[in-house]
Amino acid sequence: MAVDSSKPDRNLALELVRTTEAAALAAARLVGAGDKNAADQAAVDGMHAVLGSVQMDGIVVIGEGEKDEAPMLANGERIGDGSAPEVDIAVDPLEGTTLTAKGMPNALSVIALAPRGTMFDPGPCVYMEKMAARDDLADLLDLDRPVGETIGLMAERRGCEPGDLTVIVLDRPRHEEGINAIRASGARVRLISDGDVSAVLVAVSEDRPVDLLWGIGGTPEGVISAAAVKCIGGGLVGRLWPRNDDERQAALDAGYDLDRVLTQDDLVQGDDCFFSATGVTDGDLLEGVRYSGASATTESLVMRSRSGTVRRVKASHNRAKMRQLIGSRYG
Repeated sequence: MAVDSSKPDRNLALELVRTTEAAALAAARLVGAGDKNAADQAAVDGMHAVLGSVQMDGIVVIGEGEKDEAPMLANGERIGDGSAPEVDIAVDPLEGTTLTAKGMPNALSVIALAPRGTMFDPGPCVYMEKMAARDDLADLLDLDRPVGETIGLMAERRGCEPGDLTVIVLDRPRHEEGINAIRASGARVRLISDGDVSAVLVAVSEDRPVDLLWGIGGTPEGVISAAAVKCIGGGLVGRLWPRNDDERQAALDAGYDLDRVLTQDDLVQGDDCFFSATGVTDGDLLEGVRYSGASATTESLVMRSRSGTVRRVKASHNRAKMRQLIGSRYG
């Protein structure tokens, strides 16, 4: 049977995990060094070093870094060797720059890929309201219902008490009222300083200590997370959240419906997307980069929505050979 080279091939999964491994290995040299921008730049450089050799014609649709002017793979940038397939790329070379700088848990390198034209472009809106949960609770996700009521419905569905449920929330002043409502419902709150994608992954994964993600986080991370949810299962809903009147007007002028609730299938259309994440620091889902003499180890998740396959990849890297191939940043 002839292979249709215009569509993403399963072999791209290995290329994507090579990409996030390179970014994680580069950033990990700066764990605990106190310089988040240098760590972010190292991760970007690591991704660039691998992406240029990947057999694809990719366009960066989601390039993390815009909201704080951090180093990034720029939106609209073409990556790959220029051959088929034509794909959209969403990247966060280092999710958790502050986590990395401070040596804290749950920093990741992540990338998502989908056929050209299938990824949502958030335009001027860099934040969105979000909720995510596993398959058995996905139909209860509702951005308009008070979060305390939703927790009650989830506890009823699970046949447990609200106090048995844990909600993961970014620790931000804008969430104070919602956090109070979650606690008033009886549920537990797990506050995190950073890490939207990691939080969604924990909320939708089986056998993890979180039942629901709730709050306002980055729209780029929402698109990347949607690709992961389409692969691993569960549900994600989001709605654009302009930060001020100027951003709201810019979104309206660009034709965005700010009342529309977006699901993972709106954020990443179709049934053939890929997702890869590699741990930079130890976390709930993945081990971080670890060094032992001449070698370094990484742990990654790589997934494809079409097959529903989720692979956990533990790799050992020869540091000297990596330096020869990609550069001194892997020392």
